[in-house]
Amino acid sequence: MPLDPVKLTADLIRCPSVTPGEGGALVLLAEVLSRAGFACTRVDRNGIANLFARWGAKGAKTFGFNGHTDVVPVGDAAAWTHDPFGGEIHDGVLWGRGATDMKSGVAAFVAAAVDLVTEAPPEGAVILAITGDEEGAGRDGTRALLDWMAATGEAMSVCLVGEPTCPEVMGEMMKIGRRGSMTFYIEATGVQGHAAYPHRAKNPLHALIDLLGQMTGAPLDTGTAHFDPSTLQVTTIDCGNPANNVIPAKARATVNIRFNDAHSAASLIAWGEGLAAEVSAATGVSFAMNPEVSGESFLTPPGAFVALVARAVEAETGVKPVLSTSGGTSDARFVKDHCPVLEFGLVGRTMHQVDERIEVAQIETLKRVYARALREYFA
Repeated sequence: MPLDPVKLTADLIRCPSVTPGEGGALVLLAEVLSRAGFACTRVDRNGIANLFARWGAKGAKTFGFNGHTDVVPVGDAAAWTHDPFGGEIHDGVLWGRGATDMKSGVAAFVAAAVDLVTEAPPEGAVILAITGDEEGAGRDGTRALLDWMAATGEAMSVCLVGEPTCPEVMGEMMKIGRRGSMTFYIEATGVQGHAAYPHRAKNPLHALIDLLGQMTGAPLDTGTAHFDPSTLQVTTIDCGNPANNVIPAKARATVNIRFNDAHSAASLIAWGEGLAAEVSAATGVSFAMNPEVSGESFLTPPGAFVALVARAVEAETGVKPVLSTSGGTSDARFVKDHCPVLEFGLVGRTMHQVDERIEVAQIETLKRVYARALREYFA
């Protein structure tokens, strides 16, 4: 009997797996997958629970899925129309935290994989890599699974990540890459002094404003073949100064950059540090740039795997998907170092919101897309 992805999504929603808590979600999935013949292994690191499930022999042609069961906090539970951990269905809509992001995606690919191996076992293998740390720091989730796979000789030939990818209409968008993401935490150090005697001080705010002006003064680029232009946003400026007549000694700012494949994190760090050095030489104010890199940009070039998934999407939704690299980051940024990776999932309108919800029909369609992609891959 086919595995119902809607019921499985509702069951997962009832597991309160607010990151980094496991909430019983991975236990539930391990039970479902083990009954279908998958060999399941818990891969825990630094208190984060992850699940690796394999059907088929090592070394075989292997289709992989990646997703997460951890969810963001619900916020004010009293503001929800329905219990955020109730998994309730009303008028064809499933409500609850994780309904969109992304317990539905996990349930859909689990259901598609279980049906495949029980009804028409392929000549090959299927791997499901499911993490509990995508909404958190991301250090001990998919990264931990990939590290464990490398150490134990496990490998995926290709991987499909089940994150929500469609802005408004089911089927309209696939992700074939993602922008890189990095942040500069900038600290400017000058000389404190009296505001009436600025010649005896070195104002770090003036120098910091100069630096930020240069960083934001011109676009980083005009875009590339598969990417929109990179963006840079100043997100904080602060000096913690309660007095209006004191030039502060230090000032701080935060700058976030989402960059395309015209850049690397290293090239942007060199650019930012170069600008800081120029402003420092002109003002006598010193800078500590302190960059933090969340991920590099990457692209899975259109080819056989991209075409296969796009065909499955169009066949089941009636919509030809746009091949996009828009949006933020996802765990695909880690998988791309292991094998070719794509993302396709539901319409993400309500993810992270109060009253997160998804139409039941979308979950059923998503299972069919994944099932078709699996069948064609092993045909």
